[in-house]
Amino acid sequence: METDVATQSIKNRLLDAIKDAMRAGDKERLAVLRAASAAIKQREVDERIDLAENDAAATEVLTKMAKQCRDSAQQYREAGEAARAAAEEKEIEIISEFLPEPASEAEIDSLIDEAIVATGANSMKEMGQVMGKIKPKLQGRADLAAVSARVKSRLSTQTG
Repeated sequence: METDVATQSIKNRLLDAIKDAMRAGDKERLAVLRAASAAIKQREVDERIDLAENDAAATEVLTKMAKQCRDSAQQYREAGEAARAAAEEKEIEIISEFLPEPASEAEIDSLIDEAIVATGANSMKEMGQVMGKIKPKLQGRADLAAVSARVKSRLSTQTG
């Protein structure tokens, strides 16, 4: 009995992708997938949890990996290392296959509005509460630093 890919956990989809990459002899893809799997396994060992049942935590791990690759790619580009930047961007593509669909700008704005209303936030003091409401919904779907900047902007204009 095969499980539907949509209902399969990120960890299990990753393990299946590793097997597929091994069969296909795709060494570059295999290396990225193994690194992602190792990062998830490390989180499981560190926190004594099973991420096969916790896609939110697995998403967090993969989001962090993608962010590190993005940062590295930018640094390589700035240093004139185009080939290394391209390799990092390829890693981001592979990791992104296991992340949820990115949130649209309209969805992000809507979630910010909802969180501000739900928390009753009207100053920068409540920014943590607002981000606490938003983070679980946007983890792995948006750059949380950029979302945070948007929340900050929205809250600072409310007090002005």
